[in-house]
Amino acid sequence: MHSSSITIRPAGPDDNHSIAALGRRTFADSFGADNPPRDIRKYLAQSFSPAIQAAELAEPSSCFLVAESGKQPVGYARLVESVPPPCVKAVHPVKLQRLYADQQWIGCGVGAALMRACIAWARQRENDGIWLGVWDENQPALQFYRRWGFKQVGTQPFILGNDRQTDLVLWLSMDATLDNNTYDSGDLR
Repeated sequence: MHSSSITIRPAGPDDNHSIAALGRRTFADSFGADNPPRDIRKYLAQSFSPAIQAAELAEPSSCFLVAESGKQPVGYARLVESVPPPCVKAVHPVKLQRLYADQQWIGCGVGAALMRACIAWARQRENDGIWLGVWDENQPALQFYRRWGFKQVGTQPFILGNDRQTDLVLWLSMDATLDNNTYDSGDLR
């Protein structure tokens, strides 16, 4: 398993089942050990099912990018054009709603490939930056986003089951990503 075997493609309507399964698995792997099982089960039921992902895939303001090795999905990202929290000072931002890799693929370049694709997509849409919320206790994710140049601009609540947690709001200006040798600008519309 290495980064040269990873490809990124836009998801289509028929990807709802695989994205739902991948979402459930990666979320549980990422947060299951640090949260009560009942809260994880409640969140998974509210967030991941073929019907939920079909509705999300159909949203015109939403883009799913799937990372594959061969034909096997190994990660995905979801970008959503939505109103940001007040701490995000931007004219036309996009939210990175999710970015997950299958546990056995973490450290193999899936996250980097997805991030490059997200940045390319945001540039094509002429977004001025990408914002996201990340759990303040998720140190591996915080380190990953900081390596990409994301800066904390605020906080917001995140409800996991019955638990109110704190997410750090991170921001990446597209002005900070002008190194065209680093990011693929291929057509991901």
